[in-house]
Order: sequence, then structure tokens, then C-alpha cells
Amino acid sequence: MTTDADRTGDAERLRHGVNRLARLMRHQDDGDLGATATAALATVRKRGPLTLGELASFEQVSPPTMTKVVEKLESRGFVTRRIDPDDRRVARVTVTTGGTRYLERTRARRTEWLAGRLGELEPTQVASLAGAIELLEAIIGEPDCRPEAAAQRQR
Repeated sequence: MTTDADRTGDAERLRHGVNRLARLMRHQDDGDLGATATAALATVRKRGPLTLGELASFEQVSPPTMTKVVEKLESRGFVTRRIDPDDRRVARVTVTTGGTRYLERTRARRTEWLAGRLGELEPTQVASLAGAIELLEAIIGEPDCRPEAAAQRQR
């Protein structure tokens, strides 16, 4: 039987492992965009166009912080701000082709690095990975994030 202490210990190990893995994957990025700006760019690509307030809410940062992040992304040509045609008081942030290319390069580098690390594991470890991935997806509330599954959901 699993006790609260066991669950807490597992949670500590998982938190540490996930944080360390995320940090190691961020080290694969080219440039100095930073985690917050990269995450915001990915959110705009996935959910955009977005207002600054919507983007700040998704990224769980203050609107002034998001304004600075978007200014940084805009200065690099990764996003544009356009006035909303229905409400001229509102600007919407949209990802550019350059922003999309940056995200694709970053994801490819991270995936390549991670695939290399997986190649260092024993076959039995790799075999148990599918179950662990399903558990992680359940924890974060994103069932089956594989590209082929995403394509099926969009049909």
C-alpha cells in the first residue's frame, strides 16, 4: 500500500527530475531568448492571435512582464502586434514565419538531444518509457501528445 510519505517522496523525485530535464533541454536552445519568451512564443503559435492580457494569463505572468516579453519577441521579428479590426483599442499578437522557424529549430534541437539520451538507455528502460510518458501526460492533463494522435484529434 502506498503511503502519503511514499507519494510525497515520489513527488519530490518527479519534481526534481522534470525540472532538471527541462533545464537541460533549454540548454540546447540557440541564442539567448530565454525560457519565458520561448514559452510565450510557443503559446502565441499554438493559440494565437492573442491579446497581451490573454497571453499573460496563459503564461501566468503579470501584464507588464508580458509587455516586455512581447517587445523582445517583436524586436527579433518573431511576433507582430496588429490592431484588432473589431476593437481598435486592442492589439493582438501573432507569430511570424521567423518565430515559427525559431520554434521549429529549438524543438528539433531539443528532440535530437533527448533522442540521443534515450539511445544511451538499456532496452528494458526504453520499454518502460511508454508507460511513464502516459503517466506524465495524465498528470499535466494532456492525453497522448504524439504527433499522429494530435492529427487524429484534429480530424
